Amino acid sequence: MDLTLDQTVVFVILSATLVLFVWGRWRYDLVAVAALLLVFVAGLVPAKRVFLGFGHPAVITVAAVLVISRGLLNAGVVDTMSRLLTQVGSRPIVQVATLTGIVVLLSGFMNNVGALALLMPVAIWMSRQSGRSPSLLLMPLAFGSLIGGLLTLIGTPPNIIIALYRAETGVPAFGMFDFTPVGVGVAVVGLLFISLLGWRLTPVGRGKAHRRSCLRLMTTSVS
Repeated sequence: MDLTLDQTVVFVILSATLVLFVWGRWRYDLVAVAALLLVFVAGLVPAKRVFLGFGHPAVITVAAVLVISRGLLNAGVVDTMSRLLTQVGSRPIVQVATLTGIVVLLSGFMNNVGALALLMPVAIWMSRQSGRSPSLLLMPLAFGSLIGGLLTLIGTPPNIIIALYRAETGVPAFGMFDFTPVGVGVAVVGLLFISLLGWRLTPVGRGKAHRRSCLRLMTTSVS
């Protein structure tokens, strides 16, 4: 089937957006907003619907959770957790298992993005204390937040979106723990893999560029 002009424009904008995401030169949020504005300028989305997605309950939920996470950070919760986690020792397998286990649990009840934002400074601090690359803890932490988000309805935005869409079809929406039976199984298997083998596959950066990137990351997390 031949592509229409509108379909071609959408395809070009999406392709360019993905390329810019992979390139990483510009901030992801700026790229996403620019793509949205291009779709509007091209006449593919009416003016009344351009920013309609920002009012979606899933977006508001994620924003609220991030505010709560920042409040916990400012309240000293991260510092307390850092002091407690110093007791787990310096062995990488123990640090990975502990941090990943905590983020899996938190991600089920406070949104995985918020849980990741809360524990990133802790992971970087532990890496500095152990003299290892932050990537050895940050990569497992990222995957742990993803699998932990499968535990409950509020664990990740797609769960909320699916539940709301199901309700719109006339069927009762998913409950808080309807995702839990499958989510627990995936979380346990994922946690075991990450703790025993996955962290060993994490690429460790070398050289000045890597040290500069880690320094920027640490500075951002502290601020």
